[in-house]
Amino acid sequence: MDAGLKRELEQKVRAGERLTREDGIALYACDDLAWLGGLAHEVRTEKNGDVVHFNVNRHLNMTNVCTASCAYCSFQRKPGEKDAYTMRIEEAVRLAKAMENDNLTELHIVNGLHPTLPWRYYPRSLKALKEALPDVSLKAFTATEIHHFETISGMSASEILDELIEAGLESLTGGGAEIFDWEVRQHIVDHATHWEDWSRIHRLAHEKGLKTPCTMLYGHIEEPRHRVDHVLRLRELQDETGGFQVFIPLRYQHDFVDMQDGKVRNRLQARTTMATGAEALKTFAVSRLLFDNVPHVKVFWVMHGVQTAQLALQHGADDMDGSVVEYKITHDADNFGTPNKLGRDDLLDLIRDAGFRPVERNTRYEIIREYPGPDPDRRESPQPMRV
Repeated sequence: MDAGLKRELEQKVRAGERLTREDGIALYACDDLAWLGGLAHEVRTEKNGDVVHFNVNRHLNMTNVCTASCAYCSFQRKPGEKDAYTMRIEEAVRLAKAMENDNLTELHIVNGLHPTLPWRYYPRSLKALKEALPDVSLKAFTATEIHHFETISGMSASEILDELIEAGLESLTGGGAEIFDWEVRQHIVDHATHWEDWSRIHRLAHEKGLKTPCTMLYGHIEEPRHRVDHVLRLRELQDETGGFQVFIPLRYQHDFVDMQDGKVRNRLQARTTMATGAEALKTFAVSRLLFDNVPHVKVFWVMHGVQTAQLALQHGADDMDGSVVEYKITHDADNFGTPNKLGRDDLLDLIRDAGFRPVERNTRYEIIREYPGPDPDRRESPQPMRV
């Protein structure tokens, strides 16, 4: 990128002027990661100061049985496969209750598209979990799952959301987005929920007062222009509803150990490689610069590794997600090396070690507790990159 274009983009960002599709593509073409990260860091600092948010949550994947066979996914199993499972509601409650003493604040629930589970299983699950843990927020189901519930119940998404909210639902999850552009999507997704239905369902959720996350799966067969298109679609929907709290870039994972049963479920890995750490940081930076109307950008440490996650905090991200616990969707598929769980103290140490001040939040980004940042009197103590 020539110096003139850099100055032009800097001026637009610092003046609060919205970046265009062409600007986003140009930013991805830039090989000066230090400059790009610094510009994104200015924006994250203006929005969130020296804070890094986190929460204490647990992921629950209540079934891995799925009618779809998406090209990137090794989590799904077909009925009758040896390691296919579906939890009884009592089992899900037991697993959730196991973290009660950790002051758990959120359950994050995503499932396969089970072909025979009745619709009533899902609101009953939420109701039982809420009764067992009344102070824990339920972030549950992707837009793809809500679309699936329409099919199996004969109800509309509006009716489904009303019943789930009555059972305790506080937020949808952001999954099912992947890459919206059909040029890519037709090769990676094997279900019927595309941009039109994904956006319809999140729009409905926002109309009903829910705040939701949004995501993008990057680093597979897509190109930077597809990432830019994806973010701009979400940005336009955010202009309309204001309902997205956080954007979460998710790094596509290769499957290093999934051939134990002789089946290669991830059909993309022969065609691509995982994004490098530098590409991940560039994606966070460009996303932060383009997505000017969403308050937070989250780095999901499970999919990036803890060191890249720490660096992402200097490249536009201001949220480290949470304790997670047993994230089956990638941990069942790869050997990436991230732990199953980070406790509150682990997250505090990681955030401070990256030079930031930890703030514990709930699902709606309301502050639960603020913690001291790095000790400024220690010479070796890291400090946030200056802007």
